[in-house]
Amino acid sequence: MSETAAAMIRFDQVTKRYASGHEAVHELSFELAAGEMAFVTGHSGAGKSTLLKLIALIERPTRGHVTVNGQNLHGLRRGRIPELRRGIGMVFQDHRLLMDRSVYDNVALPLIIAGLSREEIAKRVRAALDKVGLLERERAAPITLSTGEQQRVGIARAIVAKPAVLIADEPTGNLDPQLSGEIMRLFADFQQVGTTVIVASHDLPLVKRMGKRVLVLDHGRLLDDWRPGST
Repeated sequence: MSETAAAMIRFDQVTKRYASGHEAVHELSFELAAGEMAFVTGHSGAGKSTLLKLIALIERPTRGHVTVNGQNLHGLRRGRIPELRRGIGMVFQDHRLLMDRSVYDNVALPLIIAGLSREEIAKRVRAALDKVGLLERERAAPITLSTGEQQRVGIARAIVAKPAVLIADEPTGNLDPQLSGEIMRLFADFQQVGTTVIVASHDLPLVKRMGKRVLVLDHGRLLDDWRPGST
C-alpha cells in the first residue's frame, strides 16, 4: 500500500488566509499515517492551532486540500461536519468542561449526542475514565478536581467514542513538567492502540523526550519534518 493510500491525515498545498489578510498557514503539505503520532511545534502564531482547526473543519482552507480518514474535506457540506467530527477527538488547553455536570456526565456527552444506549454509554465512559486514572472520581464535580485531573477528564471525553484521530492543542500549557509528561504518555498510549494522534505544543524539551515525529512551523510554513531515526 502506498504512503498516500495509508494516510489518515493529508495536507496538499494548504493555505489559510483570514479576512484581515493574515496568512496562518502557507502551502502546507504533509501526511500522517494511520496510527502515527506527531507533534506540531513552532513560535507563537506559527500556525499550530490553525493546522488543527483545519483537520476538524473548524476552519476551511483558502486553497489546497485536507483529507481525513479518506475523506476530502473540500466542499464538505455543513450538515456533514458533525459526522466528520465524531471521528475526531479534540483536547484543548482550557479543558472546556461543563462545571455544572459531573465528571461522568462530561465524558458521556459525546455518546449521548451520538444516541448510544445507556448501557453502552456506561461501559465506555467507565473504560475511558479508567484509562486516564479517574474512575473513582466519576461522580465528582469538575471544579473539585486539580488542573491536571480536569485535563484528564477532557482527554477521556475526547477518546470515549473511540475516534480514529485525536488532536490536542497545547494540552500541557497549564501543567507542571511532571504532569505534562504524564499527559503526553497518555497520548502515546492511545497511539499504541491505533489512534492517529497530533499534538500542538511549544514545550520543545518535552516534545524531544517523546521521540515522535515533529512538524516545525515558521510563519505558517513547514520548516522541518523530523522523524525518529533521522539525523
